[in-house]
Amino acid sequence: MSVEAVRTFLAPMGLSERVMEFSVSSATVELAAAALGTAPAHIAKSLTFYAKDGGCLMLVTAGDQKIDNAKFKAQFGCKAKMMSAEDALASTGHAVGGVCPFALPNGVAVYLDVSLQRFETVYPAAGNASSAARLSCDELFSASHAIAWIDVCKSREA
Repeated sequence: MSVEAVRTFLAPMGLSERVMEFSVSSATVELAAAALGTAPAHIAKSLTFYAKDGGCLMLVTAGDQKIDNAKFKAQFGCKAKMMSAEDALASTGHAVGGVCPFALPNGVAVYLDVSLQRFETVYPAAGNASSAARLSCDELFSASHAIAWIDVCKSREA
């Protein structure tokens, strides 16, 4: 996928102008935060896992969060196993570093973690390793066609 494909996908929602491209890499939470001049927590990282049925499960979490394996298993009925870079690309159409919850093939289940809801604005990738989109949590939920807000990250107090 490309940034242009994400822009095209977001256009009917009036969000295409929110896509930003950088002259530097934004492939990791830290690099994206530096490119945007924001805290890593505001980066909406898209993580791909193998679903119980073998399909693709995408979780979008705040950049400062880690998946809690027990919560994941309770939510999805299987162990949290991240997809390989090759499988993530094949399943989402986006290469690692640019994986995002937009312009996805049918069958990719997207869930948003409640860790994002503490921010007014979040920044998911936008189709490649040097892009991001500036969205509210409500816009992210709608644009990503997320199934639900869930709680699968470790407690920040822990």
